[in-house]
Amino acid sequence: MKNGKRNRTGVSNPSLERKSTADTQHQKEVDARSLWKQVEDVLVPRLRLPVIDHMVYMHLLRHSHLEGNRRFRFSILWLARNINLTMRPTRDAVRRLAAQGVLRLVERSSMAGHVAEVRLPEEVRGVRARPAARAREAARKLATTDIEQMDFLKTLELRRAIHARERGRCFYCLRRVPPRLECLDHVVPRARVDCNSYRNLVSACMECNAQKSALPAEEHLRWLFREHRLGSAELRGRFEALELLAAGKLRPVVALTSEGRRTKARLRLYKQITTDSPLRPE
Repeated sequence: MKNGKRNRTGVSNPSLERKSTADTQHQKEVDARSLWKQVEDVLVPRLRLPVIDHMVYMHLLRHSHLEGNRRFRFSILWLARNINLTMRPTRDAVRRLAAQGVLRLVERSSMAGHVAEVRLPEEVRGVRARPAARAREAARKLATTDIEQMDFLKTLELRRAIHARERGRCFYCLRRVPPRLECLDHVVPRARVDCNSYRNLVSACMECNAQKSALPAEEHLRWLFREHRLGSAELRGRFEALELLAAGKLRPVVALTSEGRRTKARLRLYKQITTDSPLRPE
């Protein structure tokens, strides 16, 4: 009996010795590497676990989930000896973990020992909710970057995004334009609307930029048709492109800022830790 206590109190309890089919399946699903990532990268930082609480949780986790059981019986004395601590801080750590929902004490007994259900990081309510909420909020901000409010004349990267959208051609006459000769033109002249939105900026050749000047885009396109620089099918295509542009359907690809890249990297890391790991019990 002494050896039983030293290794684990209560091993004689038949209800805890027998492994159910669910326990066997659960044991197969738990991956120690992914579990360690969840503990170190999610649970400990989110709950701000002290070192002693961290040690206690890891030891209980090792003797429960990593051996195919969700709950097991232990004594404070056994736990304190195994992690080389005195009983007082060990008992306090168990109480704190129970208060935070990391452990669920099914049965308490100073003589027979405690029966605890050790929860995985993804099963702890505070850990599960906060990262998920933050990830959703980060995803929302990333997905709803207000491109409508961007000034596409403000930076070189944004100006290049407009040129890239037209794929090296003049928006009006459709001629190939060398990069050094590309211009940005306002579809609705700045004299009428001071707008540098992607809806009002196109890439143009120097000739179209000068010829159009303050004319409306439709009038310049008709002039190109009369000068036989656009065919009738091309003219119709340019009018359709103007409609798509005004409707916001010709969005340029905007490179992520450094903050956007960091947000995207955090989302990938969170998904890898919480979604891809095979830790969900049956």
